Amino acid sequence: MFSTTLGKAKGWLVPAVGILIVCNLFTIRAFTAQAGVGELPKRLQDFLTLTTSVIVESLPFVILGIVLSAVVQLWLPESFIANRLPKRPLLRRACISFLGVALPVCECGNVPLARGLMVRGFSVPESLTFLLAAPILNPITIITTHQAFGADNSILAARLIGGFAIANIVGWLFSKHPHPEDILNPKFAATCNVPDKHNHTTVGRRRQSLELFVRETSNIMPALFIGAAVAGLVQTLVPREVLMTLGSNPVWSIAAMMALAFIVSICSNVDAFFALAFNSTFTAGSLVSFLVFGPVIDIKMLSLMRTTYKVGALVQIAVIVALISALLGLVVNYAF
Repeated sequence: MFSTTLGKAKGWLVPAVGILIVCNLFTIRAFTAQAGVGELPKRLQDFLTLTTSVIVESLPFVILGIVLSAVVQLWLPESFIANRLPKRPLLRRACISFLGVALPVCECGNVPLARGLMVRGFSVPESLTFLLAAPILNPITIITTHQAFGADNSILAARLIGGFAIANIVGWLFSKHPHPEDILNPKFAATCNVPDKHNHTTVGRRRQSLELFVRETSNIMPALFIGAAVAGLVQTLVPREVLMTLGSNPVWSIAAMMALAFIVSICSNVDAFFALAFNSTFTAGSLVSFLVFGPVIDIKMLSLMRTTYKVGALVQIAVIVALISALLGLVVNYAF
């Protein structure tokens, strides 16, 4: 009895500490803004601003992703989604690529949602396909990219094709793994193997939804805060002038924009407007690489994905995505 109560208290502790950290960041940032620049070193102010902006930008989508994950796991009938998909693996993963159209959550919220899909029976390659495709192949990202680059729909087309290709190539490669479950974080893998003990009454589901929300928040929030802090720190220390000097070179511009995407960790729903600021100084191919690489691999995203996948698997995924993104950028630079 005491151990159960203690476990529940620990479950609430992480979300409570997370909320406290965010409130403190807001308080410190507001105080320093009112007190004047001289009160804190400029780099520290920049770090606080950048870290807070990443958290504020990501937090609503993380919460939405956790809520949708609870809906998928507890409120949808068993195999509700899986039974409506084709049986052939290639075609099945291709259809899974477009689930983001019905579940428009940015990359942060897609991590808990992909976890929920695995708990409900999706294979590891299928969940990876969804996780990598959904941040790009969703209506919000499509609309914002069109708004930003409306005069040049080729960038939007290249982004959509690139997002679909990355997700399905990675899904196909990991489907060839003899034991795909081995790439999962052991802690998360253990939750997938727990038998279904859902209480199917409305009251029971509400209680389990609350427990699931607290558990997923405890797993995801620390990764979000750490990833945001690292992204803020790197942005503060790495001069953007270094990246800007590489903008006109068709090869180095791609590497520079991919590095920038990795560092800034900006949400896929608004990153097109960020990329638009570099439209006059960077090549079209480098902008495309930014728009397909950033939503999948950045500091914040890798920190969140670490809650689900082993480090070795994340390295493999990052390398594959980087190579495809760079190749796509080169094709756009030299062929168009």
